[in-house]
Amino acid sequence: MESFLGKLVGTFLVLRPYVLAFFLVYLVGCTLHLGLLRALLFVPVGYAIAWLSEYSSIHTGIPYGKYFYIPETVNAELWVGGVPLMDSLSYVFLAWASYSMALFAVSPVLVRKCIPYPLETRRMRAAPGTRLLGALFMVYLDIVIDPVALRGDRWFLGKIYGYPEGGAYFGVPISNFVGWFVVGYVLIYALQKMDAALSSRGVNDLSGSRFPWRYIPGPVLYYGVLAFNLAVTFAIGEDAMGWAGVFIVVLPTAILLRCKTGPGQGGDALRRHREDFPGAVLPGP
Repeated sequence: MESFLGKLVGTFLVLRPYVLAFFLVYLVGCTLHLGLLRALLFVPVGYAIAWLSEYSSIHTGIPYGKYFYIPETVNAELWVGGVPLMDSLSYVFLAWASYSMALFAVSPVLVRKCIPYPLETRRMRAAPGTRLLGALFMVYLDIVIDPVALRGDRWFLGKIYGYPEGGAYFGVPISNFVGWFVVGYVLIYALQKMDAALSSRGVNDLSGSRFPWRYIPGPVLYYGVLAFNLAVTFAIGEDAMGWAGVFIVVLPTAILLRCKTGPGQGGDALRRHREDFPGAVLPGP
């Protein structure tokens, strides 16, 4: 028990405090967006999906391609079946942040008092197009995250994994990004099914809460993760990799900004939103 607690502290307070910070933002943001029960249930479900994908890949090469973990920190942080706990846990908040970005992109957005409020509906939440776009947003995250994580020996992550045959994108194989798309799709699909199942049982989210900015934490988390990894990339002197990441980030940003915005987004979009979320509190006029 003492060893377990020590590794738990090592994982979240000593070695990976940034993962804890992102995870706490997820808990607050997902609770405001989808409700506390959904936020809590997605943690074990999302973790299990992510862990299985990583366990499979380090043994069979599916779905990310063949890679390996280096157990240098196995005595200092929690590992599960040869996979660091923090690694699989990260998929949970990355998937929700990517899903939030997709919902922002597909929903008409009402802007009042500088607060963007997407007029999402339950149909948009469950749509196949939303999870496809969410999976793509998740791939863009990994395009920035994976190359700098691969160089963890040059910053405080540490050297914890590698690809035996290298890869075409700053040492990362293209198969890794294909795997992230597939796993991101599965994670968001699981979240969508969970949300729909709970809604059908009358378990509501917090649409009636007094937080009209409740949709903002998802994109904030998404860009926070990007900013953190880009900052580390430049800090270790990988300027070419950093600028490649910056230009790559432009695409999801452009998709988000392409949303229709302004008070003119009322009418049918607002009516449909209120039909699905009758208690929704919108930003003031």
